[in-house]
Formats: sequence, structure tokens, C-alpha cells
Amino acid sequence: MTAADENIIELKDLKICLAGAWVHNGLNLTVKRGEILAIVGGSGAGKSVLLREILMLQPPTSGSVRIFGEEIMKLDLKQLIAIQRRWGVLFQQCALFSSLTTLENIAFPLRELTHLRPKDIQELAMLKLLAVGLSADSAPKYPNELSGGMQKRAALARACVLDPELLFLDEPSSGLDPESAAAFDELVLNLHATLGLTIVMVTHDLDSLWQVTDRVAFLGEGRILEVAPMEELVKSSQPMIKEYFTGPRGRVTAKIYENKSTE
Repeated sequence: MTAADENIIELKDLKICLAGAWVHNGLNLTVKRGEILAIVGGSGAGKSVLLREILMLQPPTSGSVRIFGEEIMKLDLKQLIAIQRRWGVLFQQCALFSSLTTLENIAFPLRELTHLRPKDIQELAMLKLLAVGLSADSAPKYPNELSGGMQKRAALARACVLDPELLFLDEPSSGLDPESAAAFDELVLNLHATLGLTIVMVTHDLDSLWQVTDRVAFLGEGRILEVAPMEELVKSSQPMIKEYFTGPRGRVTAKIYENKSTE
């Protein structure tokens, strides 16, 4: 098996019951090393719940979650923490600490999880801040002094500060204007290429789905209905998928990227 064929994440027969209802009921999904995979679906399909299950923030009722070859539901706390240090997470609302500066937010995982000297921590945090396109002037600013796009970049820098192998993005372009969203997509692609990341993202942004992903997993009826590149997924005959992508905006976006592919 080559590195490109390796499954970094394997979900098998995943089930979770919340408030007496099955949100996921027999869900299966694999994520290959080095790919960018997006999870999409209608409102209430359980996309964010799925992300929390993978991260072990909300353990599933039953099923198997294997990451880096480890069945994480069977790990003790020390083993789980060791696995969690190999991934980074950008949460939907950024989850920056309001009482910490931008640089302190980025440095937080280094302070909590390493034994590096304070000087080294500050230097590494500054490198990540610059790597996501923020200027050094933003380092002493607090989150409420940053624009929405800058907050996203700061949160992304923090997610990458431990040099993870795997990166999770929860609605990364949510709340951004089209220009900022496009710039963020470009940043994600650059980090993917330069750091060799495997990326799993939950998004409803059609431009991101076309521009960034290798494959897209459509979540509906408590399971993954289909996984395919966007150019194949938009042609799916499954009613739920077809309805999702054939609205006015979906048709326009598909046409734009189809035209680009023929240029």
C-alpha cells in the first residue's frame, strides 16, 4: 500500500442517538492520507455531530472510529491525548480566547503541550502567524480587534502550530465575504501543499467544494449516501443529492467551474 492509498480515518457502522432520535445510523466513511475531503448535507443532517464524533468530543453510541490505524474509542486518556496531538481543529466560531492576544492564542497549544522555552514558543507562534498571511502588527491585537477573516486565519495558525498531520475545518468560510472566503480557500490549498496535510472540512460553501476538495462526502438519512469528486457528485441520480446541487445557485456555480475546466 502506498502512502496515498493509506486510510487515515476509517468510520464503520457509526451510530449515535441524540434526544431519542438516530442522527447517524450505520455510517461508513474513509479518508485517505493527503486528500482534502469535505462533508456536506442538508441542514440537520448531522455534519457537525459527525465531526465531534471523530474528534471524540461526543462519543458515538456504537461503531468504529479508527484514526492513524488506532481504534480511538478503546484508547485510555493518555493514548487518546497522544493521538489528538497529531491533529488540529479550526472551529466554526474560531474559539479564540478573548483575553489573549493573537500571538498568545496561537502559542497556547505550545505552552500547554510542550516543554519549549518561552522564547522558542513565541518564535514558532510568530512563524505560524506569518504563514497564514497575517502581519506582525496583528500579533499584539486581541480577537475583537481583528476582522472576521483575520480571526479565521489566527484560528488556523493555532490549529497548525503543533505541525499536525490531520486538519479539521468546521465551516471555515462561514461569515466571510466572497473575497475573503476565496482568499481563505487559497490559503488552505497552500497549507495543504506545503505541509502535506490531510484535511477534513465541513462546509456548505459551493465555491469551496469546487475549488478546494479532492472528494466530497454527502451526508443524509443518517449515513454517507455517496463520496465522489464534485464533478461526479453533482451528476448523482440520488434524489437528495440531486436536489441539493440543482438549486439556482448550485447550477450557476457548477456551470462556472465546468467552463473553467474546459478553458
